[in-house]
Amino acid sequence: MMPGLADSTVCSLRQTSLDALTRGYDDTVRFYLNGTKIELSTIDPEITLLEYLRGIGLTGTKLGCAEGGCGACTVVVSQMNPTTGKLYHASVNACLAPLVSIDGKHVITVEGIGNTKKPHPAQQRIAMASGSQCGFCTPGIVMSLYALLRNDPEPSEIEIEEAFDGNLCRCTGYRPILDAAQSFNPKRTCGKSIANGGSGCCMDMREMNGTANGTAHGEASGEFNSTDEVQKRFQPPAFIHYDKGTELIFPPALKKHQFNALALGNERKRWYRPVTLQQLLEIKHVLPSAKIIGGSTETQIEIKFKAMQYTASVYVGDIAELRQYAFHDDFLEIGGNVALTDVEIICDEAVKHYGPARAQPFVAVRKAIRYFAGRQIRNVGTPAGNLATASPISDLNPVFVATESVMIAKSLKRTTEIPMGSFFKSYRVTALPEDAVIASIRIPVSREKGEYVRTYKQSKRKDDDIAIVNACLHIAIDDGGKVEGADLVYGGMAPITVQAFNAMEFLKGKPFAAQITLEGAINALAKDFDLRFGVPGGMATYRKSLALGFFYRFYYDVLSRLDATTKIEKGLIAEIQRDISTGRKDHDASLAYAQKVLGKANPHVAALKQCTGEAQYTDDIPKQMNELCGRLVISTKAHAKLVSVDPSPALALPGVVAWVDRHDVVNKKANRWGAPVCDEVFFAEEEVFTAGQPIGMILANSPQEAEAGARVVTVKYQELPAIFTIEEAIAHQSFFEHYRYIKNGDAESAFARADHVFEGIARMGGQEHFFLETNACLAIPKPEDGEMEIWSSTQNPTETQAYVAQVTGVQANKIVSKVKRLGGGFGGKETRSIQLAAICATAANKTKRPVRCMLNRDEDIMTSGQRHPFLGKWKVAVTKEGRLQALDADVFNNGGWSQDLSAAVVDRALSHIDGCYHIPNVYVRGRVCKTNTVSNTAFRGFGGPQGMFIVEQMMEEVADHLGIAVKKLREINLYQPEQETHFKQSLQDWHVPLMWKQVVAESDYERRREAVDRFNHEHKWQKKGLALIPTKFGISFTALWLNQAGALVHIYHDGSVLVAHGGTEMGQGLHTKVSMIVAEALQVPLEAVYISETATNTVANTSSTAASASSDLNGYAAFNACEQLNARLKPYREKLGPEATMKDLAHAAYFDRVNLSANGFYKTPEIGYIWGPNPADPSLENTGKMFFYFTQGVCAAEVIIDTLTGDWSPVRTDIKMDVGRSINPAIDYGQIEGAYVQGQGLFTTEESLWMRSTGQIFTRGPGAYKIPGFRDIPQTFNVSLLKDVEWKNLRTIQRSRGVGEPPLFMGSSVFFAIRDALKAAREQWGDTSVLSLRSPATPERIRISCSDPLLKKAEVEPRDGEKSFFISI
Repeated sequence: MMPGLADSTVCSLRQTSLDALTRGYDDTVRFYLNGTKIELSTIDPEITLLEYLRGIGLTGTKLGCAEGGCGACTVVVSQMNPTTGKLYHASVNACLAPLVSIDGKHVITVEGIGNTKKPHPAQQRIAMASGSQCGFCTPGIVMSLYALLRNDPEPSEIEIEEAFDGNLCRCTGYRPILDAAQSFNPKRTCGKSIANGGSGCCMDMREMNGTANGTAHGEASGEFNSTDEVQKRFQPPAFIHYDKGTELIFPPALKKHQFNALALGNERKRWYRPVTLQQLLEIKHVLPSAKIIGGSTETQIEIKFKAMQYTASVYVGDIAELRQYAFHDDFLEIGGNVALTDVEIICDEAVKHYGPARAQPFVAVRKAIRYFAGRQIRNVGTPAGNLATASPISDLNPVFVATESVMIAKSLKRTTEIPMGSFFKSYRVTALPEDAVIASIRIPVSREKGEYVRTYKQSKRKDDDIAIVNACLHIAIDDGGKVEGADLVYGGMAPITVQAFNAMEFLKGKPFAAQITLEGAINALAKDFDLRFGVPGGMATYRKSLALGFFYRFYYDVLSRLDATTKIEKGLIAEIQRDISTGRKDHDASLAYAQKVLGKANPHVAALKQCTGEAQYTDDIPKQMNELCGRLVISTKAHAKLVSVDPSPALALPGVVAWVDRHDVVNKKANRWGAPVCDEVFFAEEEVFTAGQPIGMILANSPQEAEAGARVVTVKYQELPAIFTIEEAIAHQSFFEHYRYIKNGDAESAFARADHVFEGIARMGGQEHFFLETNACLAIPKPEDGEMEIWSSTQNPTETQAYVAQVTGVQANKIVSKVKRLGGGFGGKETRSIQLAAICATAANKTKRPVRCMLNRDEDIMTSGQRHPFLGKWKVAVTKEGRLQALDADVFNNGGWSQDLSAAVVDRALSHIDGCYHIPNVYVRGRVCKTNTVSNTAFRGFGGPQGMFIVEQMMEEVADHLGIAVKKLREINLYQPEQETHFKQSLQDWHVPLMWKQVVAESDYERRREAVDRFNHEHKWQKKGLALIPTKFGISFTALWLNQAGALVHIYHDGSVLVAHGGTEMGQGLHTKVSMIVAEALQVPLEAVYISETATNTVANTSSTAASASSDLNGYAAFNACEQLNARLKPYREKLGPEATMKDLAHAAYFDRVNLSANGFYKTPEIGYIWGPNPADPSLENTGKMFFYFTQGVCAAEVIIDTLTGDWSPVRTDIKMDVGRSINPAIDYGQIEGAYVQGQGLFTTEESLWMRSTGQIFTRGPGAYKIPGFRDIPQTFNVSLLKDVEWKNLRTIQRSRGVGEPPLFMGSSVFFAIRDALKAAREQWGDTSVLSLRSPATPERIRISCSDPLLKKAEVEPRDGEKSFFISI
């Protein structure tokens, strides 16, 4: 018999035996959903809890990443915990949870706890506190808070701060969410307040009686700490009292629920849910290959992203025997399937039980779990899962190996004790017998004296992040001070969890306290971890430095315990710890100009809907009749010829309906697109130019069937040479045609007579948009005349309309493009969303059926482009006092494979390369590099931050060359009012110098500068840094024709007002601001104004919602419409008197046949700049007004860094922004905080990497790409708006300034504070060379910039021809 046939026969026989074994098992999943009993006797075994919930219409729970990393899908699963015997409400990632896991439990979704008419206090307080912007992440955040409150109605500050470690938000900057959450902590609020169930705080009474100013109770500064925010920002009746007695009860029937063994599924997949260990062992005996599932935190990712198929899966989460623990004399035994959340509690108990010395291993376990993923993962993840998956970067496995723990493996026939030191055999291969399960793990206690256990971890982000390197270091020392033995165990240094045998052997018998022992151990470790430069995972020098640094820290920690008289710097032993974060805002800033509606801090008009899950996004639209689901087939090669594309294997699969490609577009020309240059195709033709380029789309009856079909489409390639980086493009002269410059003065002469001329290179990476809602589209063909309705998550409905008309072969008037709201945009949905919309429209046009597609996170990142990486080569002339005289620069961005908006992005970089500094002579040139990466696109700031980064990096290096303080260099070169920029625009209403002085004073900068310098003098291994950064951002589209907008305003009989305008709502509060403008203009309450959606059949020819100009443009257009209506209503106001309501006015006007609809329009006046080169008339170069005005700001930031590891934390940030007369301060503060944190991510944690071996992007989801989390924001976060000034020349709507993009660059203040700290670190070791620090300042870049001797030992040099594992483009 052939081997393959034999294997198949064996599998078939085993499956038959398993069927016989489980014949008596139940086949029905029983649970409660939002208080209602549910029984499912037939389920699709391959869908997750999230897919089930959304499939039955509970769309409040969102899909953000499908890997448990963003928290958008968070629900609460309540059950009687078999480990503790208590009721526990677990926040859970629904995207990972298999349906079988909820049997016998109560599932609670965001819809189940409240709605807009009766919201839960968690929902209402987040909404009122401006804690929801785009709102896509909000339901998950609400449910994390809800879980916390259900388990502890009065949580502590630290519990609240850490409750969201499994949630991400891209909009808010997290501060208002934390403020809202802290309102549930009685210690942070007055116990007598109405919000806390009291009769009323004295402050409440003052507000209700009108004796306070409504925000800050008459404080002179108008500012307050966030601890007072709840009481002082809102009148307390606005905050609903939280009464735990009104919560959904745990269904009594579930307390009596009988857990029966389950067996269910179909021919493709079967699920088994044993409820006893015996049943589990019987299953494993019959079918050893059955996949054991505990938390499904790894398995579901394998299924979703690696196409792994497990035909038989066994869920073990309800086997009580595996969820027990016991304290023994010499060890703690923990069941293999105890949830990690419970392990945390058990470890705390163990410390009390054994005492601090003997419980050191459990302190190490507790610490490892603390930073292991988010709470949602820890609620379902288990020790057995960690061990069985054998990840080389597992946080727990090094602890188990170093503490000489023993695993208890059980099979039907035997029990085996496996020492953890011999458990890991090779990558993802263990010593666990095939038919065995991990029953428990025995962790030995330490001895009372002479034994030390510590664990360490370094990752890209502190919370909810996988390790770069981790370690558990364990040493035993005798009474004479000699080493008896050591276990030095590391993760992230090899394909498995590995012991440092050379160092362990060296240490034996050595006098621990001798310096030669430390040096010898470090040298031995360097041999243990002799990484090569191109090691998989990259970062060879950094990883090796971490291995050495962890031991170095451990050595001195132990030494301090052995000899208390030894003076050891605290920063050498202690890792950086965060305080509870706080902040303040000046809520009095708008009092001087506030009107009835305008100038008031109203919450986002959709905030409450977003908090209750009622807000509808594109993929929430109910399923259409005959709807098909689309799945893209994208290129896997960076540059290749398409030899063949064969969809036939997919078309043979059940449920697959059609294949769509370039042949289905109405004609070849219609396949081409791109703005402003048409150099791209919707579907690849003969050649692909980047990994991620769409080739075609599979259409099927369900998303799962479409996904299966897309995987089996056969594409054959002939690979071609590829270019990835800016440096490679320059070397190959690979540029797009676009070339522009700005030339002002005579730079060449200035260089000739300058005291000093310095040169340098500024280099910064790109940034992934990481909007929580990926690109989504629903195309609905109509039965007549080729009409089609397109629902798209786009910032650009009009361009969507135009290209859908093009690919379907009809006029634009047959296409209606609609947007309800976006779950974040940031520029990433300005042009790149059009690609998906056109593909879906082509598919719908071909099949004459509705087509829906929502990209998964991988697809979105691979296809939708990023912020442009930049390289700036600069040369600057300065006087000996530091005054700038001339700047010459060549600026390059990485455009990717097509031009998209790259030309405009590099142009804006050129216009912002002056920063806030007067440079009399400037000659700057910009080029767009053509590479084989994803086509980069618009991103908040649109080249402005990159241009300003170049000049600020220059300022830092010039100051170092001159030996003067960079603060002084910036001060003496700041623009003054009325001075002209390098593009000859006079600076009107210029307040940066004023704000600079205010921030210096309000942040106590000078005293803190002295304190930072003193700290750095006293500390060797921790350093602080301080930076003060100004910003100016030009507001207007640089493409003149885009600076226009239209609006349509209807007044109805009942006095209500419906507004339509050309902008899209993506969380920035545009609809809120426009509604406020209309309410004020028409003199109606804000509640009377409604904006339903953005659609091309109500407002035509719209500009994209971008450039921070949307409130200016659309707000003025709406105001223009209101002026027309007011003119028509004027006679009726005079006739009916001032008390007449809009209902009265509208009624009277209607019967007089007066038009109660008005079409408003606005175009930005005065602007129109002429770039160089301008061959038609060179004399016109560098003339005309480029921007209507500039939004300005100043920011001070302080950081602390750990020079042993590169770890860092933002200590404090103070921001002051000039936003003119704020239309809505709450919205503006939210934009400032959100943009700042996004900017902080750009310049620190967010690093995009490509794999050299495949040319594909590596950083595709939250597991690899790290946006800032809740615990990454400044520990003190103060924001204020400029007030008490006049804006004489500002002629915008309400004299407000655009605020969406300008604050982002202030996040660079953290980067430059890190650089400041690094200067101190380097100088300490005698390195006074000028540091050219590349952005982002990741922990890796921080560590390898420190110049200490330990780093020198860790340096890894490339061998001949060796290249790095990753590419940074």
